[in-house]
Amino acid sequence: MSNSSHPTTQQLVNQFSQDPDYSDPNADDFEALSRDEVMVRSLEAADLAALVRIDKHVTGRDRTGYYRRKVDEALQQSGIRLSLVAEDDGLVVGFIMARVDYGEFGQTATTAVIDTIGVNPSFHGRHIGAALVSQLLANLASLRVETVRTMVYWDNFGLLRFLQRSGFHPVQRLAFSRPLG
Repeated sequence: MSNSSHPTTQQLVNQFSQDPDYSDPNADDFEALSRDEVMVRSLEAADLAALVRIDKHVTGRDRTGYYRRKVDEALQQSGIRLSLVAEDDGLVVGFIMARVDYGEFGQTATTAVIDTIGVNPSFHGRHIGAALVSQLLANLASLRVETVRTMVYWDNFGLLRFLQRSGFHPVQRLAFSRPLG
């Protein structure tokens, strides 16, 4: 082997004596900053009333039964805790609920599904949703989940913009439904 293929001592000293460059052109600065500014923790059973309150504030409907089932599923039936809440001064101001699927429709893949997300409208613009998604994605990455997906009504433009800013994009999958009765 020629000497040109091996770095010289001086080249190694120059390479390793410089300050390390931790920058990443694909950095998640916005998301990481959101996690630093917003307290995010695992969902607890006592959070049920807050989830219902936020959802009612957003949708105008009382869906206590739905959230009771979702909280029970998240805390009792799932081995992996993926549901999170965001707090501001001890008050729950947002939440995200997800689950991990290990395949469907004949496909084997580790996919997480975000099925419910909510932020108190009084806290919009304070990076609550970004912090929740960022923490969820960090948790999922540590579990080696390959993909995260969700579904959105086509005319929910605010949520569509939020998901796009969070790195989500449409996929080539068609969903079909048929009313019965």
